Amino acid sequence: MKRARIGSALAGTTVCAVVCALLWPHARDAGAILAAQDDPAALSDIRLNSALRDNQPVIAANIEAALAADDADLANSFVELAREKDIPVADELSRRVSEAVTEENSSSHFAKRFATGFVTGNADDVASLSGTVTGDLFVFGDIRDVVREGKHLAMGEDTDRLVLGLAAAGLAVTAVTYVSVGGAAPVRAGLTLVKDARKAGRLGEGLTKWAGRSAREVVDAPMLQHAVASGSVMRPGQTMTAIRAAFRAEKAGGLVRLAKDVGRVGEKAGARSALETLKIAEGPKDVARAARLAESKGGQTRAILKLLGRGALLLAAGAFNLSLWVFSALLALFGLLSSIKATTERLTYAWIRRKKARRLRQQAAAAAQPALAVANAGG
Repeated sequence: MKRARIGSALAGTTVCAVVCALLWPHARDAGAILAAQDDPAALSDIRLNSALRDNQPVIAANIEAALAADDADLANSFVELAREKDIPVADELSRRVSEAVTEENSSSHFAKRFATGFVTGNADDVASLSGTVTGDLFVFGDIRDVVREGKHLAMGEDTDRLVLGLAAAGLAVTAVTYVSVGGAAPVRAGLTLVKDARKAGRLGEGLTKWAGRSAREVVDAPMLQHAVASGSVMRPGQTMTAIRAAFRAEKAGGLVRLAKDVGRVGEKAGARSALETLKIAEGPKDVARAARLAESKGGQTRAILKLLGRGALLLAAGAFNLSLWVFSALLALFGLLSSIKATTERLTYAWIRRKKARRLRQQAAAAAQPALAVANAGG
């Protein structure tokens, strides 16, 4: 019976030790993620280390895919990430990336993309963004968008109120940019990027809903309808003044903060990283986190977003699930310590009983010696 009790305690200790060993890696990662949930850079590092631990070839595969898609910016971002994580990249592949980046940054390519961005108002790289921002700084782009959407609104047609609100906000920010000699340029660029992402259908659903609600609040519809009725792209000064009068600056704080964060992403990690952020973001808090990530990771940001998606910005799995791993590991540890305690107590109790029994036998033997001596003497 005693041996059975000791055996059960030892079995419990063994089982709890095995469970602890199995749960520990998950609990360790979960605890690290919970500790880093408010730091996008640290969170992305943990997630990347886990993702790349057993799958380093994914870096080379993504570089090849980016080159095949003529996306030198993304390919270079993966090269920077590989360098940071000490993951080797073949010399031939690195050479191809360098050549692609050189071609993309060539004068002829830059001029072509600049012109495209200036005329169409669509940006997906540094050159086209420069052209788009230049067009908006000369108020051509914003007036074009406000007049177009404003006429749709006046005629009862489908109106993209988000583009309308962003363009109206852009006109006000452009004036501030001139006054501050470029101090508000990141906000100006951010508004342009958000507007372009909306036009191209690359704005996340959650962020679209939030920005749409905010945009409705910043435009006085009746005043804007009157402004566009008498406005024209050919009279930018007069039209800009009338449109700005319909803009409620006091209601634009949220949009301006969003644009500022988007501008920070674009400034630190590039226009395409900013557009990637707008695609996966569900709200302005996601964009603010992406800005912090871009400030820490720079050119690696786009590759990180490509690999981890929204998981690079915040907890993709619920905090409850992560806490459950930690709690399970703590419970298994408690079971292990309890089993060790029970085993130690039972072994100690068995040792004491054996020692006590041996002492009693020795005492009985000692007491029997005189009686034996007397018996022998009488015989």
